[in-house]
Amino acid sequence: MRKIVHRHLGKMVAGTAIAVAGTAVMVAVTLPGTAGADDSGTRAGQSVPQEAGAAAGGRAVAPGVVEAAPAEGQKGEGRDPLTDDELKRVEKIALSKQLFQSSESVDGDRGPQRLGVDLAEPEADEAGRPDAPRRADVTFYDYRDDTLVTRTVDLGTGKVVHSDAQHGVQPPLSRAEKSEAAGLLIADPLGSGLKADYQDATGKALTSPDQLQLSGAVYRAAPGAQPAVLDRCGEHRCVRLFPKVKNGPWVDARSLVIDLSARKVARLDR
Repeated sequence: MRKIVHRHLGKMVAGTAIAVAGTAVMVAVTLPGTAGADDSGTRAGQSVPQEAGAAAGGRAVAPGVVEAAPAEGQKGEGRDPLTDDELKRVEKIALSKQLFQSSESVDGDRGPQRLGVDLAEPEADEAGRPDAPRRADVTFYDYRDDTLVTRTVDLGTGKVVHSDAQHGVQPPLSRAEKSEAAGLLIADPLGSGLKADYQDATGKALTSPDQLQLSGAVYRAAPGAQPAVLDRCGEHRCVRLFPKVKNGPWVDARSLVIDLSARKVARLDR
């Protein structure tokens, strides 16, 4: 599995990082079989000789105890992180019937693609106030017309207090978007190298994104830097994937870009 594969999409990356030219993205890589190893050959989870404990202070160190996480309340206070109940509640409030019916998700279903929910920053005149309203920003991406929709929900009143729609704004990708991009790549003729590399590494056919660990970054078009089919990236939602064989090596797919809005795959000129 550790052999470097040169004949397919990209070689299996056997270094400690992948430097992505033109996007300033660095993906850290730890090779299987090296994680947890120290200089003396002792691996994480194995016993440390008694002498090591004695040298540290004359006494053996007792094993650590993991305490159960405290129960999470239905409501947070102040600048506390949003609770699970609050996350579900604000997303339901933000996704109005009109927005749901008029928008489209990454896989073409009705309703916008959920990107994230974050605790909103207080207004300038509310900073430091213990009674400041607690709000959440809910972000969606509408693939019907490539719009980033942000809705701010007041957790106290349960109402949307601000709504904003922007074009050409590309926040980080959600897990669902990376999975959809991988599915498009696997189904496309340009994904043949990825599938061949996966076959070489595992002896199995690659048929689903679930067989990969996926990282990815938004790709924006630059004048003359890509084929014409990708010229709208930035206006469209486009992805460069960094796939990894589960329990295996990374596969270099940096030359391929998936336009999720147009559902097309193209190769960049190196």
